[in-house]
Amino acid sequence: MTIQIGDRVPSATFVKATENGPEQVSSDEFFAGRKIALFSVPGAFTPTCSARHLPGYVEKASELKAKGIDEIACTAVNDAFVMGAWGKSADAGDVTMLADGNGEFAKAVGLEMDGSKFGLGRRGQRYSMLVNDGVVEQLNVEAPGEFKVSSAEHLLEQL
Repeated sequence: MTIQIGDRVPSATFVKATENGPEQVSSDEFFAGRKIALFSVPGAFTPTCSARHLPGYVEKASELKAKGIDEIACTAVNDAFVMGAWGKSADAGDVTMLADGNGEFAKAVGLEMDGSKFGLGRRGQRYSMLVNDGVVEQLNVEAPGEFKVSSAEHLLEQL
């Protein structure tokens, strides 16, 4: 079942690349007591994700934070090393890159997709959500092949 507005974000473990190596991040702790703009992409370094999705959040980071967002985070079903390298190559210092390497979070929120016909396997769908103290306040899931409602601009309009 897909997560809905008003639902609590499920417990899952992300991994973040740090200077000291991979670090596990509990979703319960990450979302607790803060307002998080979370967006999901099907894969790091993929065309729309790299050309439009991540750059939009990098460009709008200060505007999002001015509207009360404590942290902006990107998740994908990739490993922490890939997410870390993608964040560095995109100069995405204002965006926390959260690897969902096994798709645990994507599955828990009911937003998995099958990218097998593109050689991607099971991935997370493209979406954005506003999470306030662990509760989903906004959820914007893209139709397959679309990039509209999960953009930084759209999320900004919802704040």
